[in-house]
Amino acid sequence: MFWRKQRAAIEGFHPLHQSLIWHRSFSVSMRPAEWDALIRGLARHESVVRRRRWRLPARTRTALVPLVRVLTEDMRPDGVLSVALDLRGPKFPEKTGPRHEMPVQRPVTSMKQWFVVDPWLRLRAELRDGSVLELAVTDRIRYRRIRKRNPRGKIKVKYKTKKVLRVDATRRLAKAAAVRRPASPPPGWIVVRVKDGPRPVIRATAKIPAAADERALVEPILTVSTELFRWTPPGTGAQRRTA
Repeated sequence: MFWRKQRAAIEGFHPLHQSLIWHRSFSVSMRPAEWDALIRGLARHESVVRRRRWRLPARTRTALVPLVRVLTEDMRPDGVLSVALDLRGPKFPEKTGPRHEMPVQRPVTSMKQWFVVDPWLRLRAELRDGSVLELAVTDRIRYRRIRKRNPRGKIKVKYKTKKVLRVDATRRLAKAAAVRRPASPPPGWIVVRVKDGPRPVIRATAKIPAAADERALVEPILTVSTELFRWTPPGTGAQRRTA
């Protein structure tokens, strides 16, 4: 009876909320008011649904919800926020690259290396100041299978992984918008490129070691995104809210 009540509650959730529960993904474009309705439903999920198999992916709470809240504050009511979210995880064939043999030295007898690329978040927001923010967040995981022979002739196989979070942020400015180099340079781990033209484009890229605590996930993403607003004169709503 208890589980049937939770299942009935899920059927009353927003369709995108249900998609995260059943499929761990969705792709949609909506206006701020529509996003607000979805985010409010996601925020109360844990108080309604307790069953483990029906929990939301952790990154819903640690990344999607805070990012959408920040961005919709800087959008006009008729602006559009597009999000493509894939929280199924990295263990899918389409995300896995080919395996390669690596050169080795004794006592290692063989080593294979391959990469998994998981682009789990892409978004595009039409901001209040006329600029457009595009953000892509990707997990890049390196796997190594190491085969080693010890002095007694016994074969041991070990697996090693190294995970990096790549954040790519682009801000396309309104026509004739001014670009101004900030007084201080960006952090050393962020690379910024500026393309001049009728509509200037500012890009910021960063590779960040994966955090052990998923609750810290949104901070570097926001830091990279905020860097884009330091390259324009002060006074825009986006800069005031994300700085």
